[in-house]
Amino acid sequence: METKSIMIVGVGGQGSLLASRILGQVLLAQGYAVKVSEVHGMSQRGGSVVTYVKYGDAVYSPVVEKGEADVIISFELLEAARWAGCLKQGGKIVTSTQTLDPMPVITGAASYPTEIIEKLRAMQIDVTAVDALTLAEEAGSAKASNVVLMGVVSKKMEFDEAVWQDALTQCVPAKFIDMNRKAFALGRAV
Repeated sequence: METKSIMIVGVGGQGSLLASRILGQVLLAQGYAVKVSEVHGMSQRGGSVVTYVKYGDAVYSPVVEKGEADVIISFELLEAARWAGCLKQGGKIVTSTQTLDPMPVITGAASYPTEIIEKLRAMQIDVTAVDALTLAEEAGSAKASNVVLMGVVSKKMEFDEAVWQDALTQCVPAKFIDMNRKAFALGRAV
């Protein structure tokens, strides 16, 4: 199988590292070679956080170059737009509709861009936009929006749900597993 590339993008504190662990566990369970690389960009101050996940028969580097990503999973709308140039032709974006103002917007030096989803679709990008924050709150915690998005992604990948459930069990602390299972189920139902 040719190597596939997934980018998980968001803002510090949104749970991209847990999402990459869940995804990596699922891919390992399917017998793929998997490489994961985390890039932190001032994550404690609301900066971009990017995680690269590559999988296939043989993977030599975890880094995803411009025009190489098959899928971008975005926890914040502006981050989806920021990284769209990394998609290959025919690539897909799964994004939360959540918006978090970056520092230039907070200070009044810039305005938050409008119509991001429409602009991405105008670029012929297949975009699945989900109100992951509301679904996560329904599951019991806004912090579970990352797992909601994993539920959405799980429906787009041809792996049995049981593999995803096993990955949740292995990656999520036991005291939060029930809430995260609910968040995952709500994402799968989208």
